[in-house]
Amino acid sequence: MTNRGEAADFAVLPLGGAGEIGMNMYLYGWGRGLDRQWFMVDCGVMFGDATTPGIDIILPDIEFIEDRRDHLAAILITHAHEDHIGAVAHLAHRLGAPVHGTKFALLLIRNKLEELGLEDAVELKEAKPGKRYRFGEVAVEWIPVTHSLPEPNALAFFTPAGTVVHTGDFKIDRTPTIPPRFSFDRFRQLGDAGVEALVCDSTNAPKPGRSPSEKEVAEELRRIITRAPHRVAVTTFSSHVGRIRAVAEAAEEAGREVVVAGFAMRRVIEAAREVGLLEPRHRFLDEDAYGYLERDRVLLLCSGSQGEPNAALSRIASDSHRNIALEEGDCVIFSSFTIPGNEKAVFSVVNRLAMLGVEVIMNTPERLVHTSGHPRQDELKELYDLVRPRRLVPMHGEFLHMRAQQKLAQAHGIGETALMADGELLRLAPGPAEVLAQVESGQWHLDGRLLTPGENGPTRQRRKLAYVGVVALSVALNHKGDIRGAVQLITEGLPEMTEHGELMEDVLIDAADAALEGMGRARRRNDEAVIDTLRLAVRRAARAEWGKKPVVHVLVQRV
Repeated sequence: MTNRGEAADFAVLPLGGAGEIGMNMYLYGWGRGLDRQWFMVDCGVMFGDATTPGIDIILPDIEFIEDRRDHLAAILITHAHEDHIGAVAHLAHRLGAPVHGTKFALLLIRNKLEELGLEDAVELKEAKPGKRYRFGEVAVEWIPVTHSLPEPNALAFFTPAGTVVHTGDFKIDRTPTIPPRFSFDRFRQLGDAGVEALVCDSTNAPKPGRSPSEKEVAEELRRIITRAPHRVAVTTFSSHVGRIRAVAEAAEEAGREVVVAGFAMRRVIEAAREVGLLEPRHRFLDEDAYGYLERDRVLLLCSGSQGEPNAALSRIASDSHRNIALEEGDCVIFSSFTIPGNEKAVFSVVNRLAMLGVEVIMNTPERLVHTSGHPRQDELKELYDLVRPRRLVPMHGEFLHMRAQQKLAQAHGIGETALMADGELLRLAPGPAEVLAQVESGQWHLDGRLLTPGENGPTRQRRKLAYVGVVALSVALNHKGDIRGAVQLITEGLPEMTEHGELMEDVLIDAADAALEGMGRARRRNDEAVIDTLRLAVRRAARAEWGKKPVVHVLVQRV
C-alpha cells in the first residue's frame, strides 16, 4: 500500500462535497500513499428527498478514515452550516479526534452533542482566527471570510511541500451586516509567499458578476417591513444571523416586536447572543406573545423556508399552529432560496398561504430579499488575483459547478487546474496535481436513530415498495403437503379494484389457490418450492390486471 521510497506529499481526499452540494467532508493528508497524517475538514450532511423515503439525513461513509482513526489528527470546522457540521454529532465520537472550530460553530455543535447525550464523548477545541495551530509537520490557520452566517473561515495548511488554501464557503461582501470582514490583506500575504493549491468553493461558478451584498438585502427588508400595513412574517435559514439581525433592526425601526417560532431559530439566537452578534436591544419574544400584539405591531420570525412539513410556517399555512395564525392582508417574506428538491414542498406552503389571502414575497431582481453566500465569477477571479495559486482545484458543488470553475480559472490564466471526485486521493503538492488512489466512498443514511448503508440499505427496498406496494400471504400445509386452510392475503399500496370491477385481493387469492393446487403434494412438502411458486403466481396475476409486479412475501405454516 505504501512505498517508503516515495517522497512525501500533501493530498486531498473528499468523502463528500466533490460531485454534490452538501455532505462536505474533505480529508487532507501529509505522507505517502495512504499512509498519512490525516485532517478532516468539515463533517456535514445532505438532506433526504423523495428518492430516500424515511430518511431525513444523509452522511458520508467514513469507513476509510474510521479504519485509520489513529492517524486522524483533527476535525477542522470552517463554519456552522448543516452541510458542514451536521454529521459531527453522529460521527465524531467514532473517530476519536478533537473537533477544532471557532466559538459560534462549537456552540451549535455542543448543542447537537447534548441532544444525543454525547457531549462528553467528543473533545471540542476553540480556534482563534489568525493563529497557527501545529500538528506535527503541518500547521493550520483559520482565515475569516464573508458568508451567510457568523464566523466563516477559510483554512490555510502550511506543509513541508508548500501552502494549500481551502476556501470553505465564502463570498466577497464588502458591506456585510455582521462581522467578520473579508481577509483581503491575509490572502494577499499568502499569495505573496506562494500558494501551491487553492481548493475553492464552486457553488455559483456558472454565474457571472457578483453576489449582492447582505446590506442590499437588509435595506429591502427594511423597506417592506416599515411599509407593511398588517402582520409581517419572515422565514429564513435558522443559521443566518446576519438576516436575523437585519429583521430585528427593521422591526425596531417600524415599531414592531419580533416573535420567534422554531426551535432551531431560538437556538441560533442564543448562540449569536453568546458570541456578541446580537445586542440586548435586539428583542425576541416567544411565540405565546403573538396573540397579544396588534396586527401592525408584530413581526414573526419563523422556520420553514424549505417547506418542511413540521416547521412553524407549514403549520401556520395549514392553520394548525397552536399559537400563531395569519389572515388576509398579512405578508410572508421568503428570505431564502429554495434548495433543489424542495420546490414542491415550498410551493405547497406558498399556495396554502395564498388561499388564506396572505401576500407572499419571494426573491426576485426587483425585490431582493435574499442573496447567496457563495461567490460568482467576478468574486472568484478577485480571489485568484489575491492568492495567485499554482493550481486550482474546484470543490463544493456538482460537476456542472466544478467544471464551470475549472474553465473560469483556465481562462483567467491559472496554469494548472484539476477536478476531483469523492473517493479520489489527489496530490496537491509538490509537483502537478495527480490522482494517486481511489478509495471506497459513499453514503450512510440516518434511519431513525440508526446509521444504515446508503444505496444498499433499507432505502433501496422502500423505494420499490413506494412504486409497487407489497402483498403478504400465508398458507397452512401439513408435512405431507396437504392444504390445511385457505390462503390468507393482505395488500398494501395496490389498487383496490381491477379494471373489470373485481377486488384485487380476490384476483390474487384465486391465482395463489390455483398455483397451490397445481403443485401436487410432493412439491408442497418443500417450503422453498411453495414460496417461489406462490410469489411468481401472485406477481403474474398482478401484472396481468394492473401492469405492475408488487413485492410479494409468502409465509408457509406447517401444521
